[in-house]
Amino acid sequence: MLRRFWLTAVVKYLFAVALLLAAPLVLARPAPNPNPQAISYQPDFTFTLRTHIGAAGMGYQGVGGDIDGKINPTLRIPLGAVVQITLINGDGAEHDITVPQFDALSDHVLAKGASTIIVFRADKAGTFDYFCTLPGHRQAGMAGKLIVGKPVATEVPELRNDISRDPADVPPPVGNRAPTTVHYTIESFEVKARLADGTTYNYWTFNGKVPGPMLRVRVGDTVVVRFRNAASSRMIHSIDFHAVTGPGGGAAVLQVPPGGEKTLTFKALDPGLYVYHCATPMVAQHIANGMFGLILVVPAGGLPKVDHEYYVMQSEIYTVGAFGQQGYQEFDVRKLLDEQPEYFVFNGAVDALNKYHPLHSKTGDTVRIFFGDGGPNFTSSFHVIGEIFDRAYLLGSLLSPPLKDVQTITVPPGGAGMVEFTTEVPGKYILVDHALSRAERGLSGSLIVTGAERPDIYHGDTPAAEVVH
Repeated sequence: MLRRFWLTAVVKYLFAVALLLAAPLVLARPAPNPNPQAISYQPDFTFTLRTHIGAAGMGYQGVGGDIDGKINPTLRIPLGAVVQITLINGDGAEHDITVPQFDALSDHVLAKGASTIIVFRADKAGTFDYFCTLPGHRQAGMAGKLIVGKPVATEVPELRNDISRDPADVPPPVGNRAPTTVHYTIESFEVKARLADGTTYNYWTFNGKVPGPMLRVRVGDTVVVRFRNAASSRMIHSIDFHAVTGPGGGAAVLQVPPGGEKTLTFKALDPGLYVYHCATPMVAQHIANGMFGLILVVPAGGLPKVDHEYYVMQSEIYTVGAFGQQGYQEFDVRKLLDEQPEYFVFNGAVDALNKYHPLHSKTGDTVRIFFGDGGPNFTSSFHVIGEIFDRAYLLGSLLSPPLKDVQTITVPPGGAGMVEFTTEVPGKYILVDHALSRAERGLSGSLIVTGAERPDIYHGDTPAAEVVH
């Protein structure tokens, strides 16, 4: 018994000594790396980008190699490669860079010359965005493409499935003619199409685009609208024209089932710029899904001639997935009723008026924008950054004297306004709703102005002696 006791004691003593001897080895081990891949990476490909602010907006400028001097260069790498991107602050403003599909997000660079690095393994093939996450910077131009492996998506296939209407798609002026009879055919289509890069949505459209076709008639015209609902539709659709005097703005006689067709005839009694939209319950859902447009009833004699006319409409989209979530997104009725949209857009989709259909002008040209707010819920504060509206026709009224020298116009949902201005300085001008948080949810556009510089109006790097205090 005593012998067993001493044997047990000796074993415990030796075990304790062994633990003490091993303790320094345990303590000497490094703490676990929360992201072991990041430290173990040895980059296979390195790129250097310098932030750049120029007349065309913000961007990343390539440094060295094939990308040297290029703005927002496309970075191409094989699948599985370890990539290092060095970001240098070239302008003194605050910036960062992210490639969200690979969970790569840099620190902010604040001072001119400061730099930061992201390193990640490109373990997914495809075409991905890199961009700055600071509010407004991506919309101002700080975004490029990263292609991993063989490109699996390009802009061309996306455009084949693009429902956003080109803002230059404006019917010709009616001129100084007498009233006549005008015929239009409109057909509703339900189309799955691009909402944002990598994201699709099931739109309900007039003539396959958002917004629907812009109609232009003269006051006193008799307007005949033949409305068809495609046989492939799942829903009844209709049209309520705010320019119509009569029950439902025409919707009372234009409720059309899939595969059906009906006709409305009305007289355009009052000049103005008017919204039209689907008015089939739930009306807000039909509008949110893309069923809206503008009809212009011009006064006798027509409108004064300008160099460019553009057609722009703002709206909201309510998806189940959060803003930016990839893949097919379904409509969320609860978010609609709670007025909590995930997307705010011009002409139906994110970047519709940036990458796909920007507005264009030359210095000295006159520009007219027919602007409407499809809603269904939010008022717009329409503004063009860097421009002043020479004339603003508020609430769609064309006979009221226009306001002059206006910075921003307020347009309610279901309302419209017309603005005119002259483009005098070349560069990139951003269309926004001045409720600017909405730009972070897709609401921005671009007006590209080309031509000779105008240092008498606008230039940088003013010598101190010329500054007027």
